[in-house]
Amino acid sequence: MYERKTDINAVFELRTAVKDYFGVGAIHKIDVIADEMITRGIDKVIVVSGRSSYKTCGAWDIIEKSLKEHKIDYINFAKVTPNPTDTAVDEATKMALEFGAKAVIGIGGGSPIDTAKSLAIMLEYPENTCAELYEGVFMPTHAAPILAINTTHGTGTEVNRFAVVTITAKDYKPAIAYDCIYPTWAIDDPGLMKDLPLHQTLFVSIDALNHVTESATTKVASPYSILTAQETIRLVHKYLPIIKEDLTNMEARYFLTYASALGGISFDNGLLHYTHALEHPLSALKPELAHGLGLAMILPAVLETIYPACPEVLADIYAPIVPNLKGTPDEAHQLAKGVEEWLFSMGVSQKLSDEGFSERDIEKLVKLVKETPSLGGLIAIAPIDATDEIISNIYRSSLYPMK
Repeated sequence: MYERKTDINAVFELRTAVKDYFGVGAIHKIDVIADEMITRGIDKVIVVSGRSSYKTCGAWDIIEKSLKEHKIDYINFAKVTPNPTDTAVDEATKMALEFGAKAVIGIGGGSPIDTAKSLAIMLEYPENTCAELYEGVFMPTHAAPILAINTTHGTGTEVNRFAVVTITAKDYKPAIAYDCIYPTWAIDDPGLMKDLPLHQTLFVSIDALNHVTESATTKVASPYSILTAQETIRLVHKYLPIIKEDLTNMEARYFLTYASALGGISFDNGLLHYTHALEHPLSALKPELAHGLGLAMILPAVLETIYPACPEVLADIYAPIVPNLKGTPDEAHQLAKGVEEWLFSMGVSQKLSDEGFSERDIEKLVKLVKETPSLGGLIAIAPIDATDEIISNIYRSSLYPMK
């Protein structure tokens, strides 16, 4: 296999709509990026991150040194939480405007980078609020330049035009997708991920798995989104068990990061449908719920639901996890149960009831799927019609392990 001959220390440019510096040691490309910032007249930036991981992963010392050497002034907004909120974006926007920031640096996983993307738009539309952005009150066409420094291998947000924020006043967790928030620069350095704990390692990789399950099976899926889905699942299946046994294995970190980026590119093309549309209400109601865990709990039921509509594609891309499928509609439960068993073998055995959800929550969850801005657009391109009954059945089937 080609992976064995790959030099994981050779940093290359992963060219999508984003210039992504990829490889162990890629964080040192910050000097090249800082040079470009100065050329663009960017002398003030706001750095968006969680409370501490941007330092403990080793990124900040290198970034801060480069910013100082290039005489780029900066302020830090280090308050991003999992499932970031509109109010946090508004707070960061006020801070950035007062400082005069001309660009945004996001350091972290999906939450800090999505916050950075949202902030980059708000800097250009200061008369609006973040909630108005995510509710579609205005449609942005431009944003401040963005540097996305990725420190987890799951979301793929560093290479695409998507962002997600929770609107706290309404329990909404909508998504946006605008060309103006493709990051100008991105860094995918697996060396920054060497200290990711096991549970986070598992959840973010499962996020990538869900991205491509959806991107390969939407009504707008293409051979490209299917091809990238196939490789993403192959890599996750191969390297997640390795990293589960040895969290320091850098080859495994490298290829899981590559799988994540492929997944981000895949759904940038093929888009998303059920698992993300149905997970967002879960983590909107319970912000402490890890996004990847929410996805893992409902993925088997989604697979069983959609398999009859696209059996050939799902049998093909899931062959590493559930081999010998023929691609016929009657195999739906076989695939779903096989994927659930694989998730359990990885140590992710929770179902919705384990996280405090019950039959009583289903009606509200279905309502949120239908009412949350943007989620209707996702389920509209699902391979089967998203009726209330179908959505209810997916949630209900995800309360407990499959029989």
